[in-house]
Amino acid sequence: MDMMKTGKLLQQLRKEKGLTQEELSEKMGVSRRTVSRCETGNNMPDLDILIELSDLYETDLREILSGERKSEQMDKELKETVLQVADYSSEEKARLIRRMHWLFIAGLIGFIAFLVITALDLGEVSPYSAIAGFGLGVAFGMMIIGVIFTSRYASEIRKFKMRLLNKGNS
Repeated sequence: MDMMKTGKLLQQLRKEKGLTQEELSEKMGVSRRTVSRCETGNNMPDLDILIELSDLYETDLREILSGERKSEQMDKELKETVLQVADYSSEEKARLIRRMHWLFIAGLIGFIAFLVITALDLGEVSPYSAIAGFGLGVAFGMMIIGVIFTSRYASEIRKFKMRLLNKGNS
């Protein structure tokens, strides 16, 4: 917290209300010197006085503590930040969906390869049996991944994975 900024804001708010330091000190039940020291940033008012000032000046206590008024510029910046986060989240989700799409296609191709090899009775021939087994394994793996990603446990698994990766990087 910047006491100088807070002091300047308190001074500005007092002047906007048309009060002198002496009039404000009488309203708040403090000395004029205390008001002066708060406005110059040499001293900080007690919390109960800050709350009273917030009510008197009809301003948010957070604004007084930060020493800055909430402005349209801050609102615009907040809105832009929220939009950027939403865009990032949408991009991440689209990227994940594309990856899952390709993985499911691989699983489907693997299952089709298994069915074709089984239908043609080639499961006993050496390279075809390995291909059929691999295709069935890929298809089964994609089914498991699909179940996990459509369940509520996907985010927990992702958090666990990130913790493991962060431990490995440390």
